[in-house]
Amino acid sequence: MSETTWLTQDSYDRLKAEYDHLVGEGRTEIADKIESAREEGDLKENGGYHAAREEQAKQEARIRQLDELLRGAQVGEAPADDGIVEPGMVVTATVGGEKMTFLLGSREVAGDTDLDVYSASSPLGTAILGHKTGETVEYKTPNGTTVKVKITKAKPFAG
Repeated sequence: MSETTWLTQDSYDRLKAEYDHLVGEGRTEIADKIESAREEGDLKENGGYHAAREEQAKQEARIRQLDELLRGAQVGEAPADDGIVEPGMVVTATVGGEKMTFLLGSREVAGDTDLDVYSASSPLGTAILGHKTGETVEYKTPNGTTVKVKITKAKPFAG
C-alpha cells in the first residue's frame, strides 16, 4: 500500500531525472562494473565483484523506492500560505516545551535541505494536520505520554 506524497513540480522533476538515470545509464554502468570485476577471476575472493553486486542491490532498491514514490505522488503547487498546517508546510511549533521547525511531508520533498521531516501520518503530523497558527493541540506518543504542541508558524515549503 503506497502513501500519497505531495511533491512540488521541481521535486518531482528532480526525482524523475534520478529515476530515469538509474534505470538507464545507472544500470549499464553497474553491469559494466560487475563484468569488469568478474573478469578478474575467482569470484569468492573478488572484493571488487562483491562491492559492485552490493552497489547494484542498493541501486535496485532505490529504483523501487523512487518508482513507488513517483507513482503515488500528488504534484502541484505549494499549499496556500494561510497558516493552516498541511503536507508541504514548514511548521514551527513548541513540542513538549521544545521549539522545533520541520517539514510536514516527505524526506524526498526536503531534498538537500537539513530540515527535519515528519510524515503527515506520524503521531505529531496527525495531531497538527488541519490546525492553524496559534492553536495548541495534544497527541499521545507510542509509549502513552501526552505531548502538547503549540503551532507558532506554518509556511509553504519553498524548496
